[in-house]
Amino acid sequence: MSKALRIGLLLFPGCMPAGLLSFSDLMHATNRRTGRMIFETCFVGLQAGPVECSHGVTLNATDTVNSSELDAILVPGFWAESAHHVEKALATYANLVKGLSVRSSRRHLWSYCTGVCLLAASGQLNDQPATVTWWLAEAMVKRYNKVHWQSEHNCVFNERTATASGVNGYLPIAQALIERNVSPEVFRDLIKLMVLPRPTLPHTVFNATSLIEQPGKLLRKLHVLLEQMPAEQITVKALAGTLGMSERTLARKVRNETGLAIGAYARRVKLSQVSERITLTSVPISTISLELGFSSDSNMRRMFKELTGLTPAEYRQKFGHY
Repeated sequence: MSKALRIGLLLFPGCMPAGLLSFSDLMHATNRRTGRMIFETCFVGLQAGPVECSHGVTLNATDTVNSSELDAILVPGFWAESAHHVEKALATYANLVKGLSVRSSRRHLWSYCTGVCLLAASGQLNDQPATVTWWLAEAMVKRYNKVHWQSEHNCVFNERTATASGVNGYLPIAQALIERNVSPEVFRDLIKLMVLPRPTLPHTVFNATSLIEQPGKLLRKLHVLLEQMPAEQITVKALAGTLGMSERTLARKVRNETGLAIGAYARRVKLSQVSERITLTSVPISTISLELGFSSDSNMRRMFKELTGLTPAEYRQKFGHY
C-alpha cells in the first residue's frame, strides 16, 4: 500500500483558516470515499503550538513548516483590503516568508488568495507562471517581476507549485489533487455528497470578462451597457453615442485596454452572459438566446462555437452546475 500524501496546512497569525478546514474535509471525504488513506493533513506553523488566526480563532500547529515529513504545504490567504495592506503584511510576515523560502527537491507548494503573495515573496514562484487575485495583479507584477504573472487565469498549476485566486481558491487546488491522485469521478461524487459548488473554471476565452475584473472606468461603463443591451441592437454607433464619444475614440480606447476590436469585445461580453446562464441554470439554450436579444438562436450558437470551440450543449456538459 502506497504511503499517504502528507499535506501541511499552514497557520500563521491573522490567516483565514476556513479554506484550510474545508480543504481538510475534502481530503478526509476522499479517504472515506475510496476506503484508503490517500491524503493526510496536519496543521503546521513556524513553530509547533497554538496560532491565533483571523476572527479570534485559535488552532494548534502540530508540526513545523520545514518538517521533512511533509510532501506539500497549502498556504492560505490573510485579510487585506488593498495592495498597501498586503505590503504591510508582508513586512510583518518576514520570518514566515524566510521559512517558506527554504528549498526542497520534493515538496509541493500550493497557495490561494493573498497567500500567493507570501509564496511570491519567498522566491518560490520565480521563473514560473502564477496567478493572483485580480485587484493585486498590478502591484504583484511591479514587486515580483521574476514571476510570470497570469492574472487572467483563476488557477495555475506547475510541476511543484500551484496558485489560485480568491478565498475559495483552495477548491480548484483540491479538485486537481483528487482528480490526479484518484479520479475525476470521485471528485464528482464528492461534489454531490458534500453539496459543493463546482469550482469556477470557465472556458479560458471568458477569463477576465466579468465586470469586477475590468481595469478602467470606461470598460466598466461599457461592460454594464453591453450586458443591458439586446445583442442584436449593439452597434459601435449606439455604444459611442451612449458613452458620449466618437466611434473612432471608443474603438481606439477599447483596443488599447483589451487588445480586441470593439466588435470582438462586445461579442465576448454577450457570449460570456450566455456561458454563465448555460452553466448556472438549466434554462433551455434557445430561451437564453431569446432573453439576451440575439437575432436568432442559430446565429448565437454559431458565434458561441466559433469562440469556444464547443456548442452550447457541449459547454453545459463540460462546465455546467446542473
